[in-house]
Amino acid sequence: MLTYDLESRGGLSLYEFLYRRLREDILSGALAAGERLPSKRALAEHLRVSVVTVESAYQQLEAEGYVDARPRRGFFVSPVNRLPAAREGISIPPEEPPRTWRLDLKSGRVDSFPSALWARLTRQVLSEGDHLSPVPHQGLPALRRAIAQDLRDFKGMAVSPEQIVVGAGAEYLYLLLAQLLGRTSVFALEDPGYPKIRQVYGQWGAECRPIPLDGQGMALEPLYASGATVAHLSPAHHYPTGTVTPIVRRQALLRWAQEVDGVIIEDDYDSEFRFTGRPIPTLQSIDGPGRVIYMNTFSQTISPSMRVGFMVLPPRLLERYRQELGFYASTVPALEQQVLARFLQGGGSPAGSWYEQHLSRTRKQYRLRREAVLARFARCPFAAALIDRGAGLHFLLRLNTTEDDETLRHRAEGLDVRLAFLSEYAVIPRPAYRHTLVVNYAGLDMERLEEAVALLSEIFLTSPSARLKPVAPSPRSGGSEPTPSGPEPPSPRG
Repeated sequence: MLTYDLESRGGLSLYEFLYRRLREDILSGALAAGERLPSKRALAEHLRVSVVTVESAYQQLEAEGYVDARPRRGFFVSPVNRLPAAREGISIPPEEPPRTWRLDLKSGRVDSFPSALWARLTRQVLSEGDHLSPVPHQGLPALRRAIAQDLRDFKGMAVSPEQIVVGAGAEYLYLLLAQLLGRTSVFALEDPGYPKIRQVYGQWGAECRPIPLDGQGMALEPLYASGATVAHLSPAHHYPTGTVTPIVRRQALLRWAQEVDGVIIEDDYDSEFRFTGRPIPTLQSIDGPGRVIYMNTFSQTISPSMRVGFMVLPPRLLERYRQELGFYASTVPALEQQVLARFLQGGGSPAGSWYEQHLSRTRKQYRLRREAVLARFARCPFAAALIDRGAGLHFLLRLNTTEDDETLRHRAEGLDVRLAFLSEYAVIPRPAYRHTLVVNYAGLDMERLEEAVALLSEIFLTSPSARLKPVAPSPRSGGSEPTPSGPEPPSPRG
């Protein structure tokens, strides 16, 4: 007779425990295929439980196909594959918790989230029940209208809300574009450039060709020679070099797209943070033939944790998107879309919408932080040159050292400092990329600026070799300062 220790069932009910033990014996082979199980009454009396308990366990086993009930004969074990014997020494490694850094200059963390207003708008949406309505696959109409109005007012882009597709961040939109443009497309990517773009396209199976930058952005001759039909670039503010693509090169890139019957993906990363001069017009705004897909996110302007981005498809690709990818459901919750739409539209004061006011405050905050960081770093003995053009949330710092980047990175991690070097963003290594730090200053606490400088000094000035490159002070570069972006480094933007 089957015997089980019911006292060891823990928090399980009697029938659940009995069902699990019987299932284990069937899978292990302890109960062979075709073997008849004890009658419900006999097993209940043996285990001193109710007949209902045994009957419930048997019925569950029958429902899952582990036993077969035969009228007037009882329950018999069904033929099932036995579980393989567990192998010794195999275990699932535990997931590593996120590392806490004393100083992190690699992450693009922002700290200007409008918490109070966001909470108030969220309560409004919840109270009105708007978040319960279905969301179209391209995104909430109210949000797409608000985005289109913002693009029209501040980017000079005359786009229809119907052209806008809302998605859960830039990486999701990259994946959609890879599917839309197809595996047969060859993608030209800026080199150096943001690594995740290459990773997403590559994982989808698309062929990616690294294209070097010159002083005006993606170089034309290698682009033509690459055989690419899609070019993914950031003409307003390249990450990480900061290069700005001037109008002549933009027009040449549009001609390339027309000649090869190709597409340009304009990734307008952090273009809202320009601290000197007027905003740079988008490539899409001068695109007559409709060759440009524009994309942006709210990660830098509001919060990276929101995971809300959007792309503007030209009419020639919009219908294709709807036919081939329109089956996807919207990946951004209705609640977040409703709140964001109100944030973009609401306010109604002379100072503009809540979003405009938030951007204005954030720009001022980051302008002051940037100036303080640049001024302090310029006085550091490890700084050979600061490469900055008054825009974006990062700048480049050329180091006064002869040590290789990997040695410096390893030393920094030993002090719980996270650094990003320009060389790690490049597919094709070049000597000009070495000894150049990418400084993301947005998340740098001003109260800990001196502590940050002390940590960096310990990293870069520890070895005598770190002092073998004496240079004349050159705190900031202007428009003619070369940057590490090719054999002869071109001008970037920090």
